[in-house]
Amino acid sequence: MPGPAAKSVAREAESSAVFEAFARAGYVANGVVHVLIGVIVLVIALGGRGEGDQAGALKAVAGAALGFVLLLFIAIALCALGLWHTAEGILARDLSGDVKGAARKWGRRAAEWGQALVFLALGVIAAAVALGARPDAEEAAESASRGLLVVPGGPIVLALIGVGIGIGGVAFISMGFLRSFRNRMDIPDGAVGRSVTVLGVVGFVAKGVALAIVGVLLLIAAMRADAETAGGIDGAIDALLALALGPVLVGIVGAGFIAYGVFTVARARYARM
Repeated sequence: MPGPAAKSVAREAESSAVFEAFARAGYVANGVVHVLIGVIVLVIALGGRGEGDQAGALKAVAGAALGFVLLLFIAIALCALGLWHTAEGILARDLSGDVKGAARKWGRRAAEWGQALVFLALGVIAAAVALGARPDAEEAAESASRGLLVVPGGPIVLALIGVGIGIGGVAFISMGFLRSFRNRMDIPDGAVGRSVTVLGVVGFVAKGVALAIVGVLLLIAAMRADAETAGGIDGAIDALLALALGPVLVGIVGAGFIAYGVFTVARARYARM
């Protein structure tokens, strides 16, 4: 359990207006990345080519004017948001104050630290792309899966990862339908509030569907001992394309990612921090 010193540092960090501003900027950066993913996915739905995942979106930014500056902003902002979630995990608070009970506190910590890892990892990838790296998320997923499949117990670990990602996808879908994301935001009344809510519902469901498919792909890879079946979001898009009405389904998911991105930009304004 984090000690008093760690909690003191976390409270002091969160009292910084500059830190909060950078953390809120992290939501903007995350929103931009998701909007770009959505645009790339729409291009794929229309028969074009592209990498419909975070790495693909960041590489698209790298190819734009002032790409290095934009990527540097995205990297710093995402890392700041990751550190903010780290501090939130140390403090283990909910919206009404301190979480009561050890189980609930550790549940809050797991959720916050999980988000922290995601944002920090994405920030590091953005920095790497800014410095010239060109990562391939699909190739990385297949390589990691291949490595797991050849070690004792590896297929079980891969299956558990797939289950975890699938559960995360279901959680996103649930948050969308139940609108539970509103619990951590001060969404205004009126047309603006309704628009933000609709964007959140559509976006959370779309991202949840993509994550659920990624989880299923990893499970299939584990059961078949076939690393090439594994993949990330780009692989999930390919899997959707293979279905009846695939381009239509992919187009819907692409639009959903754009909705999620716009919602996340709005979250920078309305998130409770």
